[in-house]
Amino acid sequence: MARILSIDYGKKRTGLAVTDPLQIIAGGLATVATSELMSFLDSYIAKEPVELIVIGKPVQPNGKPSENLARVEQFVALWKKTHPGLPIEYYDERFTSVIAHKTMIDGGLKRKARQNKALVDEISATIILEDYMKFKNP
Repeated sequence: MARILSIDYGKKRTGLAVTDPLQIIAGGLATVATSELMSFLDSYIAKEPVELIVIGKPVQPNGKPSENLARVEQFVALWKKTHPGLPIEYYDERFTSVIAHKTMIDGGLKRKARQNKALVDEISATIILEDYMKFKNP
C-alpha cells in the first residue's frame, strides 16, 4: 500500500499530514509556506509512495464557501493538470482549527505553544486525514 497525504491549505501556510504505508495511523508531516507547497509535494512523492491526496474543503458552518475556497480550487486544478496520475479529493474541514486548539489544550501544551500557527495547521491536516480515514473505513 501507499500513503495518503492530507493538506490543510492556507493563504500563507499549509499544514500537511500523512498516513503510515499501511494506512492505519495518521500523523503530522510538516507545515510549509504555501508558495513552496508544490515543490515540497513533488520532493515528498518522489521519495515516498502516495496513492491519494485529501485536501480540506474550506466551507463556513452554514455550508457556504469560505473565502479560501477559490485558492484551494486553483491549487486542485493545478495539481490535476500537473499530476494526473495521483488523485486528489476534497474533504470537509469545518471546525478542524477549533478541534486542533482543543487537542493542544488537552495535550497539555502551554499557551505559547498553542499560539504556534504552523503547529495548528499541521494538527488540522492530521484531523482532516483522521476524519477521512474514519469516513472511508467506518
